Amino acid sequence: MRIREISDHLVQLMALKFFNCYLVREPGGLTLVDTLNAGSGSAILEAAVPFGSIRRIIITHAHFDHVGSLDELAENLPGVPVMISAREARLVAGDLALDPREPHTDLKGPGGLGKFPRKNARPDGFLADGSYVGSLRIIATPGHTPGHISLLDVRDGTLLSGDAYKTQGGVSTSAVIDPLFPIPGLATWNQEFAYRSALHLRGFAAKRLAPGHGPVVESPLQEMDTALRDAEKSLRAYRAA
Repeated sequence: MRIREISDHLVQLMALKFFNCYLVREPGGLTLVDTLNAGSGSAILEAAVPFGSIRRIIITHAHFDHVGSLDELAENLPGVPVMISAREARLVAGDLALDPREPHTDLKGPGGLGKFPRKNARPDGFLADGSYVGSLRIIATPGHTPGHISLLDVRDGTLLSGDAYKTQGGVSTSAVIDPLFPIPGLATWNQEFAYRSALHLRGFAAKRLAPGHGPVVESPLQEMDTALRDAEKSLRAYRAA
């Protein structure tokens, strides 16, 4: 596992070269954002030791590379709360049904890569849009999955975007299938919603972009703008087809 200290508040943990989770330093301890793929729990715990104790776990969404080690970590961190959006918690529990008002596009994405492993760990709290966990503001960003969330560290403007944006192979949104790194796009439930959420995130004028896949990007706004233009162009072509 690659460990990179990004700032006073952020540590990036990277597995298999492009799967990320993050440790966010708070005065009371560490917030772990996502849990990587299955079998990563012991490596995450070992990586956290120099930085402090994990005091809470936040899940951005329920795909296998974000909740894979959730049960292992929950077992090894008794009493540490697990937090997730209420909509995404249903997916973690194995309920893959779409709501009547949700677009009935393929939940697993156009490439079928959106895998939702059922987990035994149950949330201790649900994350709502606009709420806070320590210094992290919760931002509802549905599209990649129905209950996807992103997080903004209001101390320094770091945007932990989950899979709303990726930077592997360049900055793009999960509304498009980027040939340089197509996995997020191929796993996206609804491209229209994903684009709207990416556009919404741009409005927060992030100083740093910390995605689920790829390196952390400083001063990302110009690259986010380009990614949004590419997504809009792709969606126009899709609608016209």
